[in-house]
Amino acid sequence: MANQTVTVAYGDGIGPEIMDATLKILDAANVPLTYESIKIGKEVFEQGFTSGIPTDAWDVLRKNDAFLKAPITTPQGSGYKSLNVTLRKTMSLFANVRPVKTYTPFIESNFPGMDVVVVRENEEDLYAGIEHQQTPEVVQCLKLITVPGCERIVRYAFEYARANGRKKVTCMSKDNIMKLTDGLFHKVFDRIAKEYPDIENEHWIIDIGSALLADQPQRFDVVVTLNLYGDIISDITAQIAGSVGLGGSSNVGETLAMFEAIHGSAPDIAGKGLANPSGLLNGACMMLSHLGFPGHTEQITNAWLKTLEDGIHTGDIKNDLTTTKLVGTKEFSQAIIDRLGERPEKLPAVELKKDSKPIQIATPKHVVKAKKLVGVDVFIDWTSDDRNPEELGHKLEELAGDALKLKMITNRGVKVYPGGQPETFKTDHWRCRFVGREQIKVKTKSGQSVQAPVSYQSLIGLLTRLSEANLNHIKTENLYEFDGKRAYSLGQGE
Repeated sequence: MANQTVTVAYGDGIGPEIMDATLKILDAANVPLTYESIKIGKEVFEQGFTSGIPTDAWDVLRKNDAFLKAPITTPQGSGYKSLNVTLRKTMSLFANVRPVKTYTPFIESNFPGMDVVVVRENEEDLYAGIEHQQTPEVVQCLKLITVPGCERIVRYAFEYARANGRKKVTCMSKDNIMKLTDGLFHKVFDRIAKEYPDIENEHWIIDIGSALLADQPQRFDVVVTLNLYGDIISDITAQIAGSVGLGGSSNVGETLAMFEAIHGSAPDIAGKGLANPSGLLNGACMMLSHLGFPGHTEQITNAWLKTLEDGIHTGDIKNDLTTTKLVGTKEFSQAIIDRLGERPEKLPAVELKKDSKPIQIATPKHVVKAKKLVGVDVFIDWTSDDRNPEELGHKLEELAGDALKLKMITNRGVKVYPGGQPETFKTDHWRCRFVGREQIKVKTKSGQSVQAPVSYQSLIGLLTRLSEANLNHIKTENLYEFDGKRAYSLGQGE
């Protein structure tokens, strides 16, 4: 069988050391791979590439199916965006998969038997990074959730569970508050779960769900969630398992998958030969499984487990009860090589399906829905001596025009006009909701009288009048119905 080529990046800090150790183990196991190296990270940032990756490296990434990446360092200071986020989003690596297991008693943990996989949506949510300062007092970050994004990650979680003999998939969201964004994720989960009757499914609100993960991780199997929540709970699970330094992760797309350790570049110990290569090695084993080398994955992982059992440990996992020999990076990797072909005796050995194949999830097709414009939220930067919404409300009612009427004003989401309570704190950022006037009728060509729809022209007219009245509108959000259902949130108290 011809060797398959994968892209590698040696990274920064301890990256080159643990990459050398990992590739030596793969070579010793006779994995049929060749490596094409690219340079990314701190040095590239400082050369003026604001993305942290040079132009020619993108072509290399596209050419090969897999990318093994050591940790990188993002230079301090403004103007540098996360390279990991750039890679994930640019190459549409939509699924971040982080398996976390405990290896007690050889690695200390309060949760023996923990074996959880976090499947995190990787491209959307608040990580879209769309932020604005809108008034002197208010900034915003847009939370973007899409139907295709939800469908891809949820289906991937169920396919991963089925392929790896997992019994349950748990969805976590905050749809009791964010009813449209997180609500969409939960609805998609419920719909897709019906296609997998062989796999148990459940849903937890993210706050109690993450608390249970930290307290009773054994009750979970595969957890699928949105981007920000996934970032948080995957670190929780790694920490309570005993060592963040052992964890690997995959970032999977339709044409490329990236594999890495979950820890950082640890510049404080770089060049000292102390780093534990386990995180990157476990990421590499995920890569081998993804590429269709289950036998090599088993061989390397079982040799690694036997090394832990034999008490050969790096400093970060030193255990007074089980460590028999404290070693550095090279000695640890050599101990794994020496044990290739052996199996652990106390820890469960890894056994994979011999016919395993990469999980392929196609982008869902676009679904067309009937879309109707019913109003607009206009956000206004406005202050007065007492910030009295009555004053603003009366002005807006006069400016609403013939086609629209002012329904309410909210401040930080709470209705303050009409009505409202004096205790509500008010800032300089006002959401003013305009909807179509119900009494307005128009004649159709056939002579029938029907309610006039809200038009985009009427919204433009409203903004023009607000501008002429020196009211500073900073943002608008159109209000729609899709297939006759309201597609916008109500204000608190509306």
